[in-house]
Amino acid sequence: MKHSIKKIFQNLSYFLMLVVILALLGVLAMIEHLNSYSKIESLSNQKQIIHSLLTSPDENLELALIQLKGKSTQLLNNIDKLRNQYKYSYIERGMLLNSKEYLADLDKLSSLTEEFSAVALEYYTIENSTNQEKKDLFQKAFESLLEQIDAIIIKTISYNQEKLKIYKNITYLIFIIVLFAALWFKKRLGAIYKDIEFLHNVDAKEYEVFSQEAGAISIRMKKKPDISENPAMIDPLTGICNIKGMISSYANKKNLKEKNYTSVTVFEIDNFSKTNRVYSQELAQTILKKVAFTISLHEQSADVIARTDYNQFSVILSRQSKEQSFKDIDMIRQSISELKLSTPELGSIVIKLSGGFVIKPNHISLEEAIKQAKKILEHAKETGGGKISQVRDLAHSEL
Repeated sequence: MKHSIKKIFQNLSYFLMLVVILALLGVLAMIEHLNSYSKIESLSNQKQIIHSLLTSPDENLELALIQLKGKSTQLLNNIDKLRNQYKYSYIERGMLLNSKEYLADLDKLSSLTEEFSAVALEYYTIENSTNQEKKDLFQKAFESLLEQIDAIIIKTISYNQEKLKIYKNITYLIFIIVLFAALWFKKRLGAIYKDIEFLHNVDAKEYEVFSQEAGAISIRMKKKPDISENPAMIDPLTGICNIKGMISSYANKKNLKEKNYTSVTVFEIDNFSKTNRVYSQELAQTILKKVAFTISLHEQSADVIARTDYNQFSVILSRQSKEQSFKDIDMIRQSISELKLSTPELGSIVIKLSGGFVIKPNHISLEEAIKQAKKILEHAKETGGGKISQVRDLAHSEL
């Protein structure tokens, strides 16, 4: 089975995009992990602030009160900062599901901070500065607050350790996937490169072609001229057979593979006669040449292709099975639909073909088979175009 280069490179582009996304997620995870350490730093800073309040100068109570109010506000602001930091910790919240627990700890810390500030405010007054009971309450509030901060620091370190384990496992998994994907693409790109080397000299040795595109090109390069240089048998615009050349070439080739099935397909460029009024003559001729050349890339030694009308092409294939013959015809249609054409005036131009496909029995003439194919072609055009219709499609529509 031959592989499609187009699909391989599409998959490669998806893979590279996935790698970029994974790298971006890795950067975000690293930033978030670093933010976790800034949380610990912020909590440690709060401990320093609280210790400084405990050692405020008793001899200057007014200064102590000013410091108390400023540092109490700073403590509450730090707690709000921790909440905002956690709000954007999407990875931690998603992996550990610790939102309720962490926010509850911050709420408790905020409550203890307010309680500590209130006790400290009451303690740092002239009346209560020497009151042992107030001093004990102040000390108790101080210890409760420190205990809560230490608990949050320990939990934050624990969260970081859990995240690190998850990151490690994910990193191992991603590495394995990327490694296997890289080896997979390396193997296929190497095979494509060998196809290219083979195309430099298609007769050098026996070689099993890996890709569909290289196979089609090699067939085109190997095929021998099948018609004479008589201009009467060649379409002057496209360089392929005209009607006379088709009949002559078919007569010469029909016995090359007697056991094969012979299929006859008439292609027509959809809506070309209408759009041709918009296209310049030069552009219309370019389209016809590209279509003819693309069809010729799929031609094998026993096949015949011809331009049999202004925008119609007849293709006679010789294949081992009916299914393979239809598959190759549809591949031609698909290849032409992928042609890239554009003009400054009209922009991108999409070329679509409709086709009528028949398997030619031995007892009917080529002309009769072409007539049947044209009838089926009309059915393909009437039912939307851009596809290949067969006898059964026409029979089904007539039921």
